[in-house]
Amino acid sequence: METKLTLRLNGSVIERAKIYAKSHRISLSKMIESYLDSLTREKDSAGTKSVTPLVESLSGVIDLPPDYDYKKEYTDYLMEKYK
Repeated sequence: METKLTLRLNGSVIERAKIYAKSHRISLSKMIESYLDSLTREKDSAGTKSVTPLVESLSGVIDLPPDYDYKKEYTDYLMEKYK
């Protein structure tokens, strides 16, 4: 459920945040939501690093075949780059 929130912030902070959000092609609301979510999300008790909200939102964007060998592809890329 989406809920509206009103914040009072310094004007220059808002302008810098808008520029940052625009340059990263994300809405200011989404940026603030991701930040607050990352601050308040419970830490994994096993001590492993949790996935950030942005990375989680990108999960599943690319479909790769099950036999895709990313190490081989990266090696091939580097070999071609440094010929």
